[in-house]
Amino acid sequence: MTKKRLEEELTLLGNKETSYHFDYNPGVLEVFPNRHPDTDYFVKFNCPEFTTLCPITGQPDFATLYISYIPDQKLVESKSLKLYLFSFRNHGDFHENCVVTVMKDLIQVMDPKYIEVWGKFLPRGGISIDPYVNYGRPGTRWEEMARQRLERHDMYPEIVDNR
Repeated sequence: MTKKRLEEELTLLGNKETSYHFDYNPGVLEVFPNRHPDTDYFVKFNCPEFTTLCPITGQPDFATLYISYIPDQKLVESKSLKLYLFSFRNHGDFHENCVVTVMKDLIQVMDPKYIEVWGKFLPRGGISIDPYVNYGRPGTRWEEMARQRLERHDMYPEIVDNR
């Protein structure tokens, strides 16, 4: 794909007049072609400034989201991902639902071979919630990988030093 064609398809990258959506907006996600679909590799995003609202109290919730995926034909453009995650700022939903929604929205736009999303939310009321979800494309080895990673998830809890 030529640079000019990429610039036409990616409307957010380099745009100096970016508009920020304060309500949930998956439509802001943009993708671009994977130049190496014949090579399996992980792409990992660490998103330490994710915020959303409790759907009951309206109190803010803060998390680090870890998004890892193995692309097939498409990759998500990082600025659009930042704007998408920002759109959760005034979105009222439970931690678990936010994490699953992020994964499903990314599957919808990218159709990756494999993806996982892990939310590490800061404690409120003395409890932190760390939902994890993953997906492997059905009928492929990635489906089995997803099953195995979910079964083994958090068997060896990490040292938590950021909360």
